[in-house]
Order: sequence, then C-alpha cells, then structure tokens
Amino acid sequence: MPGNDNRDPLDSWLNQQVRPLPPPPGTFQLITRKARRRKLRKLAITLASAAAVAAAAAVAVPNVLALRVAPSPVTGTPVAAGSSPASNSGTPRPTGSGSRLASPATSTAGSGALHPVPANFQPVSVTFVSTQLGWAIGQGGTAGHCADQNPYICTSIVRTDNAGQTWEGGPAPKTSGPDGAVGVSAIRFLDGVNGWAFGPGLWATHDGGTTWNQVDTDGQRVTDLETVNHRAYALFATCSGTGADFAADCTRYTLMTTSAGNDDWVPVGDPTNGLTDGGAATSAVLALTSTTGYLIAPNGALYSGPIGGVWQQAGTVDCQPGPAQANGLPSRALLALQDSANLAVACAGPSSGAVTVYTSDDSGAIWTPQPAAAWSGIASIGTPTSLAAAPDGTLVLATTNGLYVLPAGASQWKPATVTGAGAPAGGFTYVGMTTNSQGVAVAADPALHEIWMTFNGGGTWAPATAITPGN
Repeated sequence: MPGNDNRDPLDSWLNQQVRPLPPPPGTFQLITRKARRRKLRKLAITLASAAAVAAAAAVAVPNVLALRVAPSPVTGTPVAAGSSPASNSGTPRPTGSGSRLASPATSTAGSGALHPVPANFQPVSVTFVSTQLGWAIGQGGTAGHCADQNPYICTSIVRTDNAGQTWEGGPAPKTSGPDGAVGVSAIRFLDGVNGWAFGPGLWATHDGGTTWNQVDTDGQRVTDLETVNHRAYALFATCSGTGADFAADCTRYTLMTTSAGNDDWVPVGDPTNGLTDGGAATSAVLALTSTTGYLIAPNGALYSGPIGGVWQQAGTVDCQPGPAQANGLPSRALLALQDSANLAVACAGPSSGAVTVYTSDDSGAIWTPQPAAAWSGIASIGTPTSLAAAPDGTLVLATTNGLYVLPAGASQWKPATVTGAGAPAGGFTYVGMTTNSQGVAVAADPALHEIWMTFNGGGTWAPATAITPGN
C-alpha cells in the first residue's frame, strides 16, 4: 500500500532520535564549583611541597672545615672535668667584645659564601650570642701572601654553632688604608643576624656576617662596643695614638647608640657627650644588662640609664680608668654587671699584683671594697686585664698570670684550674661569661691559636680550639 512503512514497529521505535533527559537545575554549576575546589587543593599541596624542599635547601649548609682541637687531633671540644657543653645553666647573654689585634687590620674576604678556616688563624677577639653560636676575629694566613690589596693584612672571621667544637671561615670587613686607620680588631654580635667589627674603625653586618659595610665615624675611633635588646652602644673617641696603640692618648669620649639593622649612630644624650678628664689621656668602659647600661667615664664618674633612653651620672667609682691597655680597655678600672643593680669594679693598684675589687648593690651609688683577705693564699695575681660576671653573681678576673674566680656567695677568690700546660705565658686579655656555667677567654698570645672555654662556672678552663697551619 502506497505510503505504508513495511518495517517492524520495534525497528521504527529504535531508529527514532533519542533526546536525553535534562539534568536537575544547578547540576552544571555544582560540578564547576567542585572542579575548581579540587584544582585549588592540588595547587596548595604542590606549593607546600615546593616550600618544604626550599626550606630544606636553605638549612642544608655544608660543614666546610672543622678546627682541630688542642692538644691532640681528636674530635670535639675539651671541657671542664665533669661537665659538657650540654650542661649549661642560666639565661644565655651575649659575651665578649674581646681583645684587640696587636695592630689595626684589614681583611681578606669581602663577600659571599663560607670558606675553610684559614691556615695559621690566630684568634684575638671572640663573641657568643648563645651557648652554641659565636664568632672570632683574628689574623690568618702568612703575612705578605694574603689575598688583599695589602698582602700583609690577613684578618679573618670564623664562626661556630656548636659551642666551639667546630668552626668555619666566613667573610670579614674588607677595609683599606696603608696605616690601618679604618681597620678592625674586635668583634661583637647582637644576635645571629646583626654584628659589628670595630677598633679603631667600625663595620657592620646585618645578614649574619655574609656581607660587611663600613660605618662612618667622622674620624673618631671606636674603643668599646656592647649590645643588648635590639640595640648596640659604642664609645666614639678622639685619640692621637698610632699603629697598635690606636686607643692610646684618647682625650674625649661620646656614648653613641644604634638599633638593630640600622647604621645611623646617634649620641645617647648630652650628659654622656664629650666625656673627659680635663684633657688628660685616659680611657673609658661600657657594660650592659637587659634593662640598664653603665659607663665609667675618664674621670671616674659612673653614668647609667635605661636601654634606649638618656643616661645620667649615678655615682663615682673609687678608681679612674687610667690609660688604655693595648686592647683599648682601661688599665685600672674594669667593670662587670651581675644585674641591673649589682656592680663590680676591679681596680688595679700602683704595683703589679695589687688589685681591689669594689662592689655595689645600689646601682653604683655606694661602693664597698672587698677585704684584703679575699685574696689570701694567692701570691701574685698579676695585672688585671678583664672582669666578667655570670648571671648568678660569680665573678671571673683575667690577668697577666691567669684566671681567678669568686663563686657566687663566696668570700675568697681562688685560681681557676687551667688544663693542659697551665695558664699560657702572658695570661689572658679577655674573659666573658655567657651563662652561669659557660664562659670564654682569649689568651694574650694569639700565636697559640687558642680560644679557652669553661663549662663549670669558671672553675676549670681548657683550650677549645687550636688552629694550625694546613687547616
């Protein structure tokens, strides 16, 4: 029949165009939102993984070269009997502007990565900002063959992050000038980032010692520098001494300060500007606690004030600082702070071996001399060079004969035990206590290649490092 479809009805139905049912309203928007969230989660995981890898790369600093430990080539730091670097107690505090070089010096390094400790490194100044982290400055290499515009200037800096057990070399200020007028000879760090090299010039780092930049002192010399609580304080002096005696014949001192990360130094205030002893050549000295700073002026006046504020005269000590030692510190009045109110001053007498220690428990208003019996049984003390106080009140005195300790609460000084061959010839030029148990000292003879440390409160000292040619 014309017009009739002879196919099976089922075939006709199957060949019809199929129209899918539409999804419920909002389905496509829901799928889009879920896909977007899934992509964001994957991206976050990828970024976190990349950050973890970057952090691991940042802390994976290679151990460049360990210093050999005296007196034998064993690994690790000799420590006081019955003690270890892990046994430190007390609140760590920065120690040590240290002793100065025998002559103003410039450096061999000016930038960049860590280096091996230079052969023949001779440490002369040391600073610790914690029980583990510290720096030392000194001469390295052989004079006449150093990689500098002046091959006779070989100053280098080394760093430890394990209480002196091992050290690695790093950049030092690249100073200039044939007479060493802007050279540096001491080192002081505030933390692991901000540090200063000084004496007579002034250089700063704000990246942990990777780079150093010179700070303009307007022709003045920096004879002392201390740090605490995001600030640094320094004595800027007018001096006429030359060469190794850069801190000699200083007649005027001004207390200056700056904040961490800042290279603009400003006077603390009018009372501590232009301090003098009537024009006589003398010295001055600084000491800081976490809240209060103290300064013995050339004429023996004691100034103090809050960290970050103006200082005023607080009293007078019973001895004047006198001419500077070769390291820039006073020869007759050495200052140490047990806390913000308890002070000690070691006053050298007119003859070698004569010393009187004065203490004050009222911020320096009244001073009490320790009785002569405090030194009974000690035949010859030598000439005092540096005084330190631990947080618990223990006092440690460095002299040309050795180290002496007055434990907290004790009434009599006693010689510290110096292991090995005993106190080095010439004694020590600097001592500082980081905690109640841990401290550091610098020998007067840098050619010994030694930094000395204690881990039992100053009772026993041992050379922590010996840097020999070939390291």
